[in-house]
Amino acid sequence: MRGAGDQRRRGRGPRPDAAAIEAREAAAAAFYDMDRAQKYLQGRVTVFGDLDAKAAAPVRHDFGALSDSADAAAVAYISVLDANDLDGDRERGPAEYDAARRAFLAVTDRLQKITRDLERFGERLAPQMARLEAALDQLPPRLAAARDAVAAAEAAVAAARDAGMDAADPEARLARARESLARLSSQGLGGLGLAGAMDLADEVRHAADQAREEAEELPRIGQKVRNSLASVRTRSDMVAGRIEPVRQAMRLLLRHYSQSCWQDLRGAPEAVGAGVERARERLNEASAHIARNEWKPAQRALTAARTELNGAERRAAQVTGRVAELDAAAADPGKPAEAARFAVRDAQKLATAQPGGAAPHHARALDALVERLEAAPRRLTGAHPDYWSYLQELESIKTAAGDVVTRIRDERAGASS
Repeated sequence: MRGAGDQRRRGRGPRPDAAAIEAREAAAAAFYDMDRAQKYLQGRVTVFGDLDAKAAAPVRHDFGALSDSADAAAVAYISVLDANDLDGDRERGPAEYDAARRAFLAVTDRLQKITRDLERFGERLAPQMARLEAALDQLPPRLAAARDAVAAAEAAVAAARDAGMDAADPEARLARARESLARLSSQGLGGLGLAGAMDLADEVRHAADQAREEAEELPRIGQKVRNSLASVRTRSDMVAGRIEPVRQAMRLLLRHYSQSCWQDLRGAPEAVGAGVERARERLNEASAHIARNEWKPAQRALTAARTELNGAERRAAQVTGRVAELDAAAADPGKPAEAARFAVRDAQKLATAQPGGAAPHHARALDALVERLEAAPRRLTGAHPDYWSYLQELESIKTAAGDVVTRIRDERAGASS
């Protein structure tokens, strides 16, 4: 019967050879020490894997090899124990007891060696576990901060809704924060690892804080949008007031200058008026959104209105600016030419100051600009000279001179590097 055998193995039967029995008890103690060390480290490795999944693979590999050795040693111990039942009734000679003693001593050595290997593994694992467990202390306060942030965001969003505000945006952000918090609660360290859990807790807190701030900002946004609506309406009236001056400026262009000076501006007064009309339509849309506390759509409509007014103002400025430029050129054609001439001379000075004088390709480019500069006044012929073409040619010459200067400086920088 197994129960009787167990009693004999625990030393309740007669002990005919003290040395063999002592060896058997030492083997039993070694087995229990190894088993205890193996089970303890199995738990530590499991915890390590939960805390740091990325670093767990080599740890599991090393422990797996040790655990396999421990399992094999345990099987060997049980085999020796079963093969040497010292508590049986039959008589044994001294040689048989000595063989049993030596078998127990051998398996004890094996068990003790594996126990030492397990202990050394535990010593190597201990600093990493200490680091992770110290970091683990940071997780509870982060989780608490995340939950508190979600609760505060929920209160802020509820207050905004109760005040009649459109809280769709902060509510959507809050919903994502809730989902992440639920994931953190369900997966825990086993699914995320310590670093992943702490990062997710911080993400939840950050998202919830943003949702709360957005919800609390809604009343202030409302006032800001209302103020912007009034401001943009005033600006639309001002731009509308420029339509008649633009018409007058166009009449001056048509009366005093050739078609080439104003043909690209044809229809400018109508374009300005159309831009103002579209802006006012966007303002009406913004006003309707404001009435429904829909601040984001209202802001988008106001942005669209500003864009329309910007375009209308640019178009109006093109007409009035063209009149001013043409009038100045007609009064003193030499003044814009002098500015272009100065740019060419500046480029010539820089080119000739290079070691060995101006490079041939730069000299050719600058000579061509001089020729263009001398030919530019010939554009001003007839009863209605083409001042606009003249001004564009001079601006092109200035730009080309600046390009030569840039190339010279780039080549100099490249040579010195």
